[in-house]
Amino acid sequence: MALNNITRRQFVRLSGGVTAALLVGGAGLSLVGCAPSGDVLRVGTKIDVPGFGFQNPETGSVEGLEVDVARELAARIKGDPNALELVGVNVTTRGAMIDNGTLDAALATFTINEQRKRTYDFSRPYYIDHIGVLVKKDSGITDLAGLNGKTVGVALSATTKDKLREAAAEIGITLNFAEYATYPEIKIALVAGRVDAFSVDSSILVGYQDDTTYLLPTQFAPQEYGVATKKGSELSAQVDDAIAAMEADGTLTALKERWGLSLVTEADVEAEEAAGDTGLGAGDPADDPDSSAAETADRTAGGEGGAS
Repeated sequence: MALNNITRRQFVRLSGGVTAALLVGGAGLSLVGCAPSGDVLRVGTKIDVPGFGFQNPETGSVEGLEVDVARELAARIKGDPNALELVGVNVTTRGAMIDNGTLDAALATFTINEQRKRTYDFSRPYYIDHIGVLVKKDSGITDLAGLNGKTVGVALSATTKDKLREAAAEIGITLNFAEYATYPEIKIALVAGRVDAFSVDSSILVGYQDDTTYLLPTQFAPQEYGVATKKGSELSAQVDDAIAAMEADGTLTALKERWGLSLVTEADVEAEEAAGDTGLGAGDPADDPDSSAAETADRTAGGEGGAS
């Protein structure tokens, strides 16, 4: 499930058109459906996030950690990893499609927070990330303070804007925001100069980094991804139990390693916060002096495990 040696520039060029066509209109696209009817698990995943849920523009297949976790859920809940239907979603459609019954669950970099927990059930976290900021190298911006008065591109309905506002207030700066439906649209806006920065979770940004952009060395607001299901549904407990079992038997760790993603756990975050640190724990790739976000992105583009 590697990305077949496409470059990051090819990814942005090709996926921009693909996701604009598939996602902006809000319609769900059945991407993988080994059984079009019957007892299948209908799961929404992203198709524009390398390493998590990415529709390879050369093969048409959807691949990443969240796709693999969805297959594991189908295997453990339905008894067959192929009893699965994947539907392409974005930040504005994933919740709505659970609400209207189109989806049984969303595995789509869906950050758990108290407000969302009032509307949906969430499994325990299967992945932990933090918010990052991508800028153009020639912008002269080297830290969060350099964004004072600048415009930041963020995804609609995401938690990023509020978290950035909080971080900006702490250091006494102001930010402007422009919201977009898809990540490729934000990257295009950054390249075109319509925004000064692109902000979302760091693992997502790595897939959009190229030789003209720079990921700021800032870490804040840990983001816990959970599987979202309809509030009060019988499936909620089944999904949570399956994620717990995947943690216990090492499946989650193996899948994260397969895609070159962070191995940070809730315990890591709690320990570092208690110590007053801002990192994400020993499992954070940033803790490895021999690795960098750019190297991780190069491994994704080169098909060496599919990092994000």
